[in-house]
Amino acid sequence: MRVASRPVSIYHSAGGDFMKSMNEKSKSATNKGVINNKSKHKNKSKQNSQKISTKKLTELSIFTSVAMILSYVEALLPSVGVPGVKLGLANIAVIFILYRFGWREAAAVSLVRVLLVSLLFGSIPAMIYSIAGAMLSLIVMVLLKRTDTFSSVGVSVAGGVSHNAGQVATAAFMLGAKEIAYYMPVLVISGIVAGILVGLCGAALIKYVKN
Repeated sequence: MRVASRPVSIYHSAGGDFMKSMNEKSKSATNKGVINNKSKHKNKSKQNSQKISTKKLTELSIFTSVAMILSYVEALLPSVGVPGVKLGLANIAVIFILYRFGWREAAAVSLVRVLLVSLLFGSIPAMIYSIAGAMLSLIVMVLLKRTDTFSSVGVSVAGGVSHNAGQVATAAFMLGAKEIAYYMPVLVISGIVAGILVGLCGAALIKYVKN
């Protein structure tokens, strides 16, 4: 009986070791599969993020170029006889970027546009006036947009008026001529008209440009 009991003990021991080894291999394979899936998911997310960043950078570059072209085209248009009265066509790109991406991107596009256009086609004083008007305009538009009360056209109108106000205030300060403020009523009216035009164009872009 003692001799017969040894093979049984050896058999059970070998079977237990075999099953234990199989379980460990199975767990190891499962863990590897989980790790591989996580790694694939991370790589896929990283690739998607890179694609989005590339797409965003491309769009910002395109609309910065569009804003510069519109600024140049506007400079070629005949003057209406009143200093400071402009359509502000470049703001079409700015308001579109503001609604599509956010204020940071809109500020970047606006600033780059003003700097490049001033350096290529303008002067240092013109650049200072443009920066003052563009920054005040953007601040007002961002604040009104956050209220969710005004449409893109209303935001654009406020931006147009504040743009002219910023330029007049800067000119009055730099030149020491308070008489420039007498232009303000005319510039308010022109800002409203230009703001409506820019806002309608910007609203059309926001509506029809797909993700």
